[in-house]
Amino acid sequence: MTIKGINRINDYAFKRIFGAKEVLIIFLNDVLQRPPGREIIDLTLEDRELDPEFAMERGARIDILARASSGFLINVEVQVANKFNIDRRTLFHWARLYQCQLDRGQEYAELCQTIIVDIIDFDWFIDDERYHHSFHIADDETGKIFCDQLEIHFLELKKGRKIKHRPVTALEEWLVYLNNMEGEEMDAIAERNPGIRKALTVEEMFWKDKEERRRYEMRQKYLRDEVSMLAGAKAEGRTEGRTEGRTEGRTEGQLEATIKHIVQILTARFGTESSDLQTKVGQLRDPAVADQVFAELLTANSLEDADGLIRNALAQ
Repeated sequence: MTIKGINRINDYAFKRIFGAKEVLIIFLNDVLQRPPGREIIDLTLEDRELDPEFAMERGARIDILARASSGFLINVEVQVANKFNIDRRTLFHWARLYQCQLDRGQEYAELCQTIIVDIIDFDWFIDDERYHHSFHIADDETGKIFCDQLEIHFLELKKGRKIKHRPVTALEEWLVYLNNMEGEEMDAIAERNPGIRKALTVEEMFWKDKEERRRYEMRQKYLRDEVSMLAGAKAEGRTEGRTEGRTEGRTEGQLEATIKHIVQILTARFGTESSDLQTKVGQLRDPAVADQVFAELLTANSLEDADGLIRNALAQ
């Protein structure tokens, strides 16, 4: 059964589908493309909450976190809207995961390889038509790998949609799946790809659960609003800048537009309890800092997180 209209990169649905161990193992092996004998055989899903070490540090909540039976950690993230911070966000998650492996008194030798897989629905590597990118720490001149502890992969879905031929690799089949293909072609892919076949079965079970479907639809509405708000802020900043007709006017127009949308987010998410924060936001003077606040505020877990974010921005 192919469910009509499901958005597989809705992060709520994504977590349910790829939280199925069989699906995740096959998907990761197709992405990582490890040599024979080093494939993932089994894994354990881990707690996805990364608590800050100190009360004032920023924590994070991630989509999928698993530990392979051979020991290494894998974090899989899906990002729909371009908040222009995916590079720093990815490094933050990697660093936190890598650091959190050690308790007091443990040796550095006990640290395990940590891998991030980012699935993004926007173009980040603008001048590169490849849809799959992988990164390691390497010597600038020779390309020799320094160590295997850091490994980061990006899958750009928009570039996957530009593929004109039928998928010829398992990874291309996953791109088709994640780009919400339906119908006979999807069924044909599922026939030869056991991971996608299992994913479609999980979708069906997910869709039949009324409570799960309600939460999915709430998240889908939020994602649509998030993308629309980001686009609106960008367009409004351009419009106000053109009206001023000067560099200074453009900068001021963009800053005012961003502050306006930050206030809208605070109102929508936290209501009147955020009134003091809304006043503080008006003190922002750097358009770049305001843009960063706007992007990160969308993922703040609480009013306290939002307060810390804005306080840090004002201190810059």
